[in-house]
Amino acid sequence: MKLYNFYIRYRLQIGIISLILAVASNLFFGFWPSLALYIIAVLSIFTHFFIGPLRIIQEYLEEGDFDGAEKVLNGIKYPGLLYKPIRSVYYTLKGNIAMTKQDFDSAEKHMKKSLDLGLPMKEAEGANKLQLGMMAMQKGNMKEGESLIRQAIRLGIPDKESSAMAYLQMCQIMMQKREFRAAKDFFKKAKAQKPTTTQVVDQIKQIEKYISRMPG
Repeated sequence: MKLYNFYIRYRLQIGIISLILAVASNLFFGFWPSLALYIIAVLSIFTHFFIGPLRIIQEYLEEGDFDGAEKVLNGIKYPGLLYKPIRSVYYTLKGNIAMTKQDFDSAEKHMKKSLDLGLPMKEAEGANKLQLGMMAMQKGNMKEGESLIRQAIRLGIPDKESSAMAYLQMCQIMMQKREFRAAKDFFKKAKAQKPTTTQVVDQIKQIEKYISRMPG
């Protein structure tokens, strides 16, 4: 696995070196002895630009190393050459990392690019729209935020923590609109996700203190 990751990280350099060796071998020994080197060179250079190093980025994210993931992402100099679904994931990851830095303008820009390209799974699109909805809410754009969060819920959100967050946000929106029955329904759905994240659990506890006293 480490060897494969090494190959992915230095795929372009390996491709260029293989091409140089292939040309030299071709000049001295002929085409057929150099064929394998030509194949390695073409495949390495092509996959470097067409697929990119997303496997390595995913490993950094799983370890919580956002700086390492960002460094690898910044090494992709020509994202326009990436295969379209991978390019969409690239912009989603850029948006997620911008979110961790609270750079909401950059996060929104990258998320919208990802949506325009189309995400490979509906759940991924749902997670993307949830984040855009949360950012819209932070900017005070309630109408757009509600619309995006509703779309995210319809599309499906891949994890229970994010689903609970979406339902809680909808609960708060309904409370502000004084649609108390809908607020209670969204609150029940949020609790049904059984979230464990401290932030979400604390939010549920705060709302639970007075939601039972609301009419409807």
